[in-house]
Amino acid sequence: MTETRLRFPPSPTGYLHIGGARTALYNWLYAKKNNGKLILRIEDTDADRSTKESIQGILDGLDWLGIDYDEGPFFQTDFHDDHVTSAQKLLDNGSAYKCFCTKEVLDAKREAAQAAKQQRGYDRTCRHLSPEEIAEKEAANIPYVLRFKVPERTGTLGYDDKILGRIESNYSELDDFVIVRSNGKPLYLLCNVVDDIRDRISHIIRGQDHMTNTIKQILLYEALDAPQPVFAHMPLTLDTKKAKISKRSHGEIVAIQFYRDNGFIPWAFNNFLALLGWSAGNDQEFFTKEELIEAFSLERINKSSAIFNYRKNDPKFFTDPKAIYINEHYLRTMDIGALAVMVKRELVAENIWDPRYDEDKKEWYLSTLALIRDRFHTLKDFASLGRAYFAEDFTVEPKPLKKNVLKFEGLKEWLPELANRYEALESFNLEETERVARELATELEIKPGIIINGMRTVVTGQLAGPSMFDILMAIGRERVILRLRNIDNLFA
Repeated sequence: MTETRLRFPPSPTGYLHIGGARTALYNWLYAKKNNGKLILRIEDTDADRSTKESIQGILDGLDWLGIDYDEGPFFQTDFHDDHVTSAQKLLDNGSAYKCFCTKEVLDAKREAAQAAKQQRGYDRTCRHLSPEEIAEKEAANIPYVLRFKVPERTGTLGYDDKILGRIESNYSELDDFVIVRSNGKPLYLLCNVVDDIRDRISHIIRGQDHMTNTIKQILLYEALDAPQPVFAHMPLTLDTKKAKISKRSHGEIVAIQFYRDNGFIPWAFNNFLALLGWSAGNDQEFFTKEELIEAFSLERINKSSAIFNYRKNDPKFFTDPKAIYINEHYLRTMDIGALAVMVKRELVAENIWDPRYDEDKKEWYLSTLALIRDRFHTLKDFASLGRAYFAEDFTVEPKPLKKNVLKFEGLKEWLPELANRYEALESFNLEETERVARELATELEIKPGIIINGMRTVVTGQLAGPSMFDILMAIGRERVILRLRNIDNLFA
């Protein structure tokens, strides 16, 4: 194989989760770095569990992450005939045989071997049936499976894993494994190999949980007279209790859609996924797309499992703090125009978008985002913590209300008076608004902080934020005056 070709073959039995997305990203990065191609193949042979909703969830997740593929999506069920043809080829060339052992017989043999403390693999009873015996059983309509005939060789069979190094297994420890069920349906083990051969896959990057299949699949490649791809098995993604991350065990917190719906920036999340078990070999944490493609290599993938800090009950870091930290960096440093597009979607979703922001107030919109983004963690914060900049129906948080407003009864008179003075100003600018606020505090013989902090809470609903007078410029004279005069509503 001269062309670098990789595949991402998710099973559509649930949403795209953290582990699957990381696998897709690593395959994508390797393909991009080596001028190769990435094929998307939906392995939908599990008819009982595969759903259209899961397929769409996988496609949506990849689209949100920006992981594009060069071919596909293909669906494994569309190539059933290929799988059956390959199974017949293995039967015809002597690499497979019909096994008529029933489940009850196999269970009994397994229990007997266990009781005798012997190896519990299949004893190859049907491997040496004569053609006459086979014909007799078929005539009796005895159901059968197809088993792969593991070569009776001494020594070991192995491969050079690009992440884990040399991996070997003894031929004597390998069972004659089933490749076609009694209902005629080929198993995943065979389908996967046939599809990879057809798609000319040169490199297989997948999780260590697939390693139990790899030696068997190498035998299938050999029996089908096909070149063996390069294998690279990534250590699994675990939670803090060292349990494997899974859809069933961890719920929506490991779903890619969860991060999309909770305001994460797509490339920031890719950056997080890349560092979940890989490093560039230095202290670099943040990468552009081009930098990450250039830096990525299979050799730099850690041999130990990656830990995803699953924090279900932490109100601040509802997920891995590293994911939050990386998202904050991008939110606060990315091009303001690109950020504006993302924030717009959040404001539209919350019904607080004003079309004027796209037209005569575009400069105000961009400068306001630049002012407030440094204290935010996700895109959702612009429509929640930053709602006061865009709408009048914002929430005043209990803590600043108690600390900065309700504690000072006089604010019911002082802030409306400040509003009167702001209304009378010839120029509503930084210097004048600060001067007037401090002059009022001096006249009242109170600390300026009482006026300023009270004003912050009434105007933004928040305890902290940018400079108060920068806030006044962003919100504007008319809305500031209206909010200061409505302070009585907070004492109700």
